[in-house]
Amino acid sequence: MTLTIFASLFMIGSIAASLITEAIKKAFENAGKECPPNAVAMIVAVAVGCAGMIAACILLDIPFNVETIVCIVLMVVSIWIGAMIGYDKVKQLIEQIYTG
Repeated sequence: MTLTIFASLFMIGSIAASLITEAIKKAFENAGKECPPNAVAMIVAVAVGCAGMIAACILLDIPFNVETIVCIVLMVVSIWIGAMIGYDKVKQLIEQIYTG
């Protein structure tokens, strides 16, 4: 896994996760229900990050080994943070942690 591939997948995954998160938020809003946006962002980031990295590894014939698994975990965390920054979810998450 090269840095270029990782960065490209991060960019694509962050955009996809942000769009999916916003769509889910709008769906809940239209249904008159509330959802914690930071939790939605985390769930979407896990799905997009894992699926995207696994698909890329299969399509690019990258073997699944310890380094690849570490890259998958780092991609999930990176996409989650990237999606949260776009919606000020980091601040909201910190406030939720402090308020319990």
